[in-house]
Amino acid sequence: MLNQLRHHLQQNLPFLRNSKLLLAVSSGIDSIVMAVLFKTLGYEIALAHCNFKLRGSESDGDENFVNSFAEINNISVHTTRFNTVSFASDNKVSVQMAARQLRYSWFNELVEKHNYDYLLTAHHLDDQIETFLINFTRGTGLEGLTGIPQQNGRVVRPLLPFSRTEIEQYAQQEGLQWREDSSNASDKYLRNKLRHDVVPVLKTLNKDFGMSFASTTEHLHQALSLVQDAAVIVYKEVVTEKENQKHINLLQLLRLPNYKAYLYQWLHPFGFTAWHDIYSLVEAQPGKFILSEGFRLLKDRDVMILEPTLSETDAIYTIEEGQEIVSEPVNLRLQEIGELPKDMLKNGIYVNKQLIKFPLFVRKWQEGDYFYPFGMNGRKKKVSKFFKDEKMSLSDKENTWLLCSANDVVWIIGQRADERFKVTEQTTQILNIQLLSK
Repeated sequence: MLNQLRHHLQQNLPFLRNSKLLLAVSSGIDSIVMAVLFKTLGYEIALAHCNFKLRGSESDGDENFVNSFAEINNISVHTTRFNTVSFASDNKVSVQMAARQLRYSWFNELVEKHNYDYLLTAHHLDDQIETFLINFTRGTGLEGLTGIPQQNGRVVRPLLPFSRTEIEQYAQQEGLQWREDSSNASDKYLRNKLRHDVVPVLKTLNKDFGMSFASTTEHLHQALSLVQDAAVIVYKEVVTEKENQKHINLLQLLRLPNYKAYLYQWLHPFGFTAWHDIYSLVEAQPGKFILSEGFRLLKDRDVMILEPTLSETDAIYTIEEGQEIVSEPVNLRLQEIGELPKDMLKNGIYVNKQLIKFPLFVRKWQEGDYFYPFGMNGRKKKVSKFFKDEKMSLSDKENTWLLCSANDVVWIIGQRADERFKVTEQTTQILNIQLLSK
């Protein structure tokens, strides 16, 4: 196994040779073998061990074992302890998820603090098989079927090509010692049930099952690469990016024979999971939308709009008297002028400065807001009715700001000014308020 790993590292992970490596070590056979192999091959390594305090004295025994192993082998080691159960309760997550969050957060801290280049974990081929089966039984896309990636940023898994049997044979051959986690014997968790009851059956059906699985995984990775390349090419033809929005042209989308596959590739990075609802949204009435954590997909006539979930509904921004430039939440320029120009500027208004009260306020519209639209001879109109008459989408409405003097709307910014503040022949102070492009 040593020579096989040496070849694998030279061919596929050559960047590890001159790097400073942090190895996640549990005291189990997989991580102990990984540490011995990298020590034997002369890599610069240190160990990191987490005591999750889930198995009482057994957890403490694992910590002591790792410390002794590091001392005997003259390897630097970092250890920490977590109250995992309390963390899980406080954050309303499972104990397994809590342990994962805690360890990777701590690993990242160590990497940054001690300038490690990469974090190595001891995932191997059997872990890959189990992950495939877990995703397969729960339902997944092509990404889920490709299993555990060999590298994900700074996290590298150098033992993925090797089976648990190969690791056990190496450990026995070298006379290594390790500790067994008693929880691995329980079928309480799905992974253990698959490990004990399903994978052995598959291996009896095909004595080379591990090799066949590795080959299939490679084919799946190649297929995924093709899909991702195609999604990028078609994205440029179908999707238009506008500031913080992505507009998916439905007319162009529906010309694609496999448009659902493209939608999946484009949208799943934004946390969407309700795929049946998303595919139905293509034919839904305008105004319908689907939420993920942090994003919204909105149907608006001939497009679907992907945008961050708005969190600034209650925000109010002030403009003090004499302030000439405003940068939040929109870019405005305020300038007092002597008379109206012959050529009126677009995206701006002229108001009677004597009729407005400072500070001015910029805020989102609220139900019940009204104004007197410029040019409508003093007729009152609800802002919501104005939006409807202008056929503005839900997204456009939510992204529209009002400029207000006290409780009065001076300008639906970029849309329509209020008649009450217009400049007349009697006006002596004219204020030009211009909407600037970002």
